Amino acid sequence: MPQLFRPSSNTVAKLSIVCAILLVASTFAVAYIADRGPWTTSVQMAPVQPIRFSHKHHVKDDGIDCRYCHTSVETSGFAGIPPTETCMSCHSQIWTSASATKPIRDSWQSGESIQWTRVHDLPDFVYFNHSIHVNKGIGCSSCHGAVNEMPMMYKVNTLNMNWCISCHREPAKYIRPKSEVFNINYRYPENQAELGPKLVKEYHVQSLTDCVTCHR
Repeated sequence: MPQLFRPSSNTVAKLSIVCAILLVASTFAVAYIADRGPWTTSVQMAPVQPIRFSHKHHVKDDGIDCRYCHTSVETSGFAGIPPTETCMSCHSQIWTSASATKPIRDSWQSGESIQWTRVHDLPDFVYFNHSIHVNKGIGCSSCHGAVNEMPMMYKVNTLNMNWCISCHREPAKYIRPKSEVFNINYRYPENQAELGPKLVKEYHVQSLTDCVTCHR
């Protein structure tokens, strides 16, 4: 009976199996990277805004506190987007004819709100409350990064569930004194391992990791 396969068929079969395994593995790897890449998470990507508002200029150069614009961050689940009136409190006196601030003047005259694009926009199925985090010693920069260095606002963290859970599991690593919550330049001290648990106890912080904490 003649031989059905050439001797080289064994090598071809082995190579085919290896190639199939590599193809499957690379497909999963690409999917994993894509799911966590900036094109999916929008990390490090500043969205187009109706006005080229610079946090770096207003926070770092002018020294404006977060709460001046985000007025409800300490008392509400939503930090608040500043109304045109807040912008005009300064820009009715400075840069009154600049092209960069024209959309502000137009909004003030027409009464129509500026349509800002939210940078940190969680899905509707996620519950998040700014006030509880702020009043428990979690600083603005812990989630939003060094906004005082951002000419245009962008995300520095994915805001994915595993990122949030990492803090909820070990809040002592990320907590800071309440007096430092709005300090963008705050640096965790060398004794954070000792200070953190003390603040967790003092502020009655709970390590909440149940699904219903965020999914209500």
